[in-house]
Amino acid sequence: MRKQVVGAAVVRAGKVLATRRTAPPALAGRWEFPGGKVEPGEQPADALEREIAEELGCGVEVTGWLAGSAAIGDTHELRVATVRLTSGEPDPVEHDQVRWLGPDELGEVDWLEPDRPFLPEVGHLLRQAPASVLRAILFDEDDAAAVTARLRAEGYDAWVTRERLAGEDDDEDHPWAVLTDAPELLLELLVDEYDGWLDREQSGPESRWQPPSPLELPTQPRRIKNLGTNT
Repeated sequence: MRKQVVGAAVVRAGKVLATRRTAPPALAGRWEFPGGKVEPGEQPADALEREIAEELGCGVEVTGWLAGSAAIGDTHELRVATVRLTSGEPDPVEHDQVRWLGPDELGEVDWLEPDRPFLPEVGHLLRQAPASVLRAILFDEDDAAAVTARLRAEGYDAWVTRERLAGEDDDEDHPWAVLTDAPELLLELLVDEYDGWLDREQSGPESRWQPPSPLELPTQPRRIKNLGTNT
């Protein structure tokens, strides 16, 4: 019976995370779904969450398994799960590069042979996934982190980027943006609570997220109220 190796298809806003190997020399420079071996007595999902924490320093939750498995040599086999980030951002320890790839970009990198059979299903899933994000602007780093944590706790993807204000050179003057696939109403309630604002002009397809151009933003927080209220 072959020993199990598990890989993670980390999906976010219509893209999947690919990681580039540095070792052994024969595999260096090639790309894979991050993951590793299942230890004796360990459940595959637990092993995958452990491996991602060790390799990328972030928390994930397994949301499903792709069909089939692929042989790795004569002794191991690879299974791949779809996962979502629950804490942190990918910060590679064993890999030298990570990329977020859309369904039409999967062929741009040199994947390891065991990972290749899973690419058609991954591409299909990415095309079915919502490819648009909403952007909330916060003026305090702790507030941005709190909004992100609450959205992830509700089961939505959310992550933080640092905005660049046009005409501002001091990093302390730049706000934070929380990007998410959460419903607009939920995000409105959170930005209202944390004295931020919903940037509808910059919200949209994920391709607009990287890299954002400098924004002309107000110098003070503004609160967003639900339409139709008198408060």
